[in-house]
Amino acid sequence: MKRCVSAVAAAMAAVSFLATAAAAQTPEKFTFALNWFAVGDHAAYWVALEKGYFTQRGLDVTLENSKGSGDSIAKVDTGRADAGLADTAVVIAALARTAKIRIVGMVFDKTPLNVFSSKDKPVLKPKDLEGKTIAAPPGDSQRQIWPAFAKANQIDDSKVTWVNVEPAAKIAALAEKRVDAVADYTTGLPYYEKPMGIGNVVMMPWADFGLDMYSMSIMASEKTMGERVKALRAFLEAAYMGWRDVIADPKEALVIFKKRVPEIDVAIIETNMKLGLDLMETPRYAANGIGWMEQQKMCASVDLVNTYMALPRKVECSAVFTNDFLAKIAMPAK
Repeated sequence: MKRCVSAVAAAMAAVSFLATAAAAQTPEKFTFALNWFAVGDHAAYWVALEKGYFTQRGLDVTLENSKGSGDSIAKVDTGRADAGLADTAVVIAALARTAKIRIVGMVFDKTPLNVFSSKDKPVLKPKDLEGKTIAAPPGDSQRQIWPAFAKANQIDDSKVTWVNVEPAAKIAALAEKRVDAVADYTTGLPYYEKPMGIGNVVMMPWADFGLDMYSMSIMASEKTMGERVKALRAFLEAAYMGWRDVIADPKEALVIFKKRVPEIDVAIIETNMKLGLDLMETPRYAANGIGWMEQQKMCASVDLVNTYMALPRKVECSAVFTNDFLAKIAMPAK
């Protein structure tokens, strides 16, 4: 009888051990809200998926498209996503409205904020926007930071008309001359050149006119930062390993991106991605690791938003960002 009891106990222990082991091997779900449809700015996350960087760290990552930074922030703030991509200025503005999020890593160390126009009706300086129409979705990061740019450059906002468009309709709106300009990142240049022709698209980078602030960032919710510390650190480490690999071998990254997202136009994505990498290959990242944020630059960005965006309350720089969750992923050797 004792032998039977022992055998049963042993069997139960074995079942328990196997169940525990299986549970330990079950990847933890993690939803990451992209700020847009799939573009070159997102290549690293697909590379990290393909190479198993997320799964090796116990994560089952889902990448979800959004309609601008306002949309991705809403997803993270309400718990529909664990972390996401958003423009820094929009994150700061959301914090002023009591959103419970924080920036945990940077993407572009240089700003891609910009306005596109056509060669036959070019916008060469900020005041040229007076009397013009500009297209962007309501949740677009540049539309939300516009008050800061307008005030910094003494633009009469009453003379500028914003036109609501879906994210994917920006390009057609400018190419078909339904608007005079479009607010979009410099990295989007090849998307506009495809229908309009190379040399027919004019850029006006905001960094050239007093707004060289932090832009595309990775933000997470307070809940994720408080309750899922290990998962967040694992996600960021894997994501920046993906960026490291994209910088080291853009051609390989394009092959992976096309495999994972077959609908992309590789010719456009290649240029788009290269423009993004130009914003990342900086001395700051070389010295501190990809994604690291400099306090001085971040606080200057916060000051710009506090000064010009008419927020309901002032946002403290310390409440906006933290480097605490970042692993130091070195830039690849050149």
